[in-house]
Amino acid sequence: MQALLGTTVLAEAEEADLVRIEGNWYFPPASITAGVLTESPTAYTCPWKGACQYYSVVDGDAVQQVDAAWAYLTPFPSAIERVGSDFSGYVAFSPQVKVVS
Repeated sequence: MQALLGTTVLAEAEEADLVRIEGNWYFPPASITAGVLTESPTAYTCPWKGACQYYSVVDGDAVQQVDAAWAYLTPFPSAIERVGSDFSGYVAFSPQVKVVS
């Protein structure tokens, strides 16, 4: 599967390697294209997953899409149990990013 913003591939992995949570596909960290995401200062904590790190899509030094991706770097143990898979550091994308198989 691929995560695309326009024609830019943000992530690519086999569907079996992804985790599906609340309708979102979470891509493993190693599947993220190098250099396309930069940490965002946006803060959020999900009541059941934990602290969230947001990312913006960049092209060189220019930000293309603010807060277009997020990850739970250290999700609550109860969230991992609830999902049935360790999704630490896995990255999901906002609706502006198209996920295709």
